[in-house]
Parts: sequence; C-alpha cells; structure tokens
Amino acid sequence: MAVIDLRTEIKEFLGSRRARITPEQAGLPAYGGHRRVKGLRREEVAMLAGVSVDYYVRMERGSLAGTSDGVLDALATALHLDEAERDHLFHLARRSGAPGGPRRRRPAATVRPPLQQVLDAITAAPAWICNSRYDVLATNHLARALYSPLLADPRRPANTARFVYLEPEAASAFFVDYPRIAVDVAAKLRMEAGRNPHDEELIALVGELSTRSELFRRRWASQDVRLHRSGRKRLHHPVVGRLDLDVESMELSAEPGLLLNVYTAPTGTAAADGLALLASWAADQEKPAPGGRADAGGPRRAP
Repeated sequence: MAVIDLRTEIKEFLGSRRARITPEQAGLPAYGGHRRVKGLRREEVAMLAGVSVDYYVRMERGSLAGTSDGVLDALATALHLDEAERDHLFHLARRSGAPGGPRRRRPAATVRPPLQQVLDAITAAPAWICNSRYDVLATNHLARALYSPLLADPRRPANTARFVYLEPEAASAFFVDYPRIAVDVAAKLRMEAGRNPHDEELIALVGELSTRSELFRRRWASQDVRLHRSGRKRLHHPVVGRLDLDVESMELSAEPGLLLNVYTAPTGTAAADGLALLASWAADQEKPAPGGRADAGGPRRAP
C-alpha cells in the first residue's frame, strides 16, 4: 500500500522552517562573519526550544514519536510557526507515534442524498461539497453554473487541484488571483498529507500532479501548509464576467473530511447582480432539451 514517508516529511518540514529564520528574527546575536547554513543552526533551535542538541537533531531527522505536547509547542515557538504550521507539526508527530501510523478515516468520495437535498435547498447562492483532496462531490444548480469551466472535464469526480495545475490556461482565466490559488491548493494538500498519510487517493493525486506540473512540483517542495478558511474569491466567469464573492467553508461534523462551501455577495453589489444573471443563465442551461434531457450543467452528484 502506498504511504507518505513521514520521516522524510518531518525532516524536510523542520529543515525548511529552520532555514527561513535569521538569528536576528529569533533574537539571537549573529556575531558577524559568514554562516555556512541558511537560517538558524540546529544548536540554536535546540537552545530556543529548551532541548538538547542531540534531541533536536533526532527530531529533525524524522523522529517525532513520543515527543510531548510541551516540546512540540516549544519547537513551534522557536521556529515561528503559524497556526497551520503548528497543526501540521502536531499531525506529523501523532501519525508517526506508532508502527505504521494510526489510521484516520479516509475522506469520502460520495455524499449522502440528504446532503444533496441541503444543497438543492440553497437556491440563491452557489453551494458545493468537496473533500480534502479537492474532489467536487456535489453541487447545487448555481455551483454547477459557476464552476462550469472546471466541470467541463468529463473526469469524475472533478478535482480543483487538477484544474489549477493541469489546465493552467483555463484556470488562470477563471481565477483572478490564480498565483495565490496555486500556492494555497498545494499547501492545503500538504496539510492533508500530514493528517492522513495513508490516503491512497491523495498519494495518487500528488503523484499525478508532480509528474505533470512543474508549478505543482515547485509549490509542493516549498513545504508550505494552509488551513481551509473563509474569505473572498475573485472569479471571471466566461458568461457573466467578474464575480467577487464571499466564501464560507464549513466542516461537516457528521462527515469528517467534507467541506460545505457557500458563495454569496452583498445585496446591491455588482457581484450580486452577476449572481442573478448567473442564475438566469443556469436556468436556461438546465431546461429540458428535446428528448427530455437537460442541456448542460454537469451531474448533480459526482459518481
């Protein structure tokens, strides 16, 4: 069975975080002269974290099994880790704590019918459900219309990461902030790899993207991680034009690993007018065509 090498993940993550911090940033004297290493030395990190040099060296070589929460917290502080990076460090430590690593429930590949009913009940805003691999599992009618460029790929389930890295021309035309999206998607996939290193579908996705996309290889090698957050998404729809939308991403407590995403716009804004136009276009697209079938719009639920 394919599995992510946790020792390598730990080694590369800690090494990359150590390399980005200067002695001045850590409040240490630099003493002038040429430093042979980029960023902090291992002994400097050990001192800042309050552990022995040998202990820190073992950790950076990939051995986090049995490390206490207190030491992990001290290490996170010493390396100036942000919230996502701290969580990633703890995930790596927990997954390396037993032979083979503890198993975590694999993110779902389908949604239950009642969840589709919830989506269909949201009629004024695009709403869709994805898993932590960026598989698009279910949509309402407005989300099918909004994400029509992504859903044009017949492969199911559609996958946002594949769209971003394997169809860069279409993705850069659709996402106004494409460079930031490309950074965030790889970082969120790496975050998931730390949570669930035994997810074979995730490993296969990372392998496919690494093989086919130089941009993904660069972003993956950065070791950056991100949390799924609510915020603003700026899109350029091929039919209705620019849409600046507020995004709420909510974890579904009954379905670990699934996220409900809802896109809205304040009343009276150009984006709200654009969503109204999108709804009209979507209604036209989903009218029964001759023979009783809808003209377009993609599946309601990914198989």
